Amino acid sequence: MIVSTSVEIPVVGPREPCPCGSGKRYKICHGKKARSAGRQYVARPFQGLPGECDWVALREIVSAATATVTLTGEHAERDVVAATILPGAYAAMVRESGQILLGLQTVGATGDPSADLGHALSTALAAEPGTPVVVGPRPADAPRLQDLVDPASAFDVTVHSGFDFWIDPESEPTAQDRSLLETANEAVVPTARIPSAEAAYWCKLGDRDQVRWVMPHDEEPLLNALAKLHARGEDSLGDGTRLLGTFRAHGLLTPVWDLVDGTQPEQVEEPVAELRKRLAEALADDAPLTGDERRARAGLANRQVTIR
Repeated sequence: MIVSTSVEIPVVGPREPCPCGSGKRYKICHGKKARSAGRQYVARPFQGLPGECDWVALREIVSAATATVTLTGEHAERDVVAATILPGAYAAMVRESGQILLGLQTVGATGDPSADLGHALSTALAAEPGTPVVVGPRPADAPRLQDLVDPASAFDVTVHSGFDFWIDPESEPTAQDRSLLETANEAVVPTARIPSAEAAYWCKLGDRDQVRWVMPHDEEPLLNALAKLHARGEDSLGDGTRLLGTFRAHGLLTPVWDLVDGTQPEQVEEPVAELRKRLAEALADDAPLTGDERRARAGLANRQVTIR
C-alpha cells in the first residue's frame, strides 16, 4: 500500500501543475523544495537522539536487532520499534495491533537519514494497521527523528540471532513469509552487544571474530587518544588482539579490533571495560602528541576498515 507523502501538497509529475495552485509546474515549485531537502547533507544525522551510537550501529554493523522507540507529543502513546531491517526492505510496517516497525537499513537514502526515517515514521503513523509502508519522495517539511522521539527516553537494543521478530504474534505467517524468513536468517552475521560499553558489539565475520565499537567522541580527539594508547601498547583487548583500524559512519568513528579466533562475547566484556577507562584518561589528556604518538596517529588514520 503506497501512502501519500503529504496530505497538503501531494507529489505529482515534474511537468504537471503544482497542486498548491501557484500555476507553476511542480518541478519548479514544491518539487524543487523536495529535491533540495533530498540533497541536504547532515554530517551527524542522529546527534541529539537517545542512544545516538546505537542508532548508527543498527544502521551499519548489526544484522538483526530491535529497540523500542518512545515518541513525544501527540503520538507519545504509539508503540514503535526500530528494527535493523524489515522483510522486503520496507521502510516501515504497521501491524494489526497498531505497532509500528521502523526499518533502519533502507536503500535510497538522501543526505539526511534522520529526515528519511522521520518521514517513514510519520507516514507509518498515518497508515492503516496491517499494512507495509512505502514512502515516496521526502517533502521539504518532513519531520526528522529528533522532532518525533522523546529525547529523555532510553534506546535499549536487543540483538537477535535471526529475524523471527518479523513474525506478527497475532497473525499466522504464510508459507512465503516462512521462506523469506529462512533465507534471511541464513545471511545473519552472529552479533552480540557488549554491555560494558555503549554501542560496542562482538561480531563473527566468517572466520574472524571482532569487536566493533561506535564512539560518540569527535574524530580528532579520539584519534589522538587512540594514538596515545597505541604508543604505550595499551590499545588492545588482550593478548593476541589488535586494533585493526577504524571506519566512519554518520559522523562517528568506529574502531575495530581483531580478536583471537574463537573468542566469545563474554570473554571481551572485561577487556572492553578496562579499555574504556584507559580511553577516557587518554581523552582527558590534552598534552601535545609525542613523536611516537604522532607516528601512531598517522598510521591509525591510514588504516580504514571496510564495512562488510
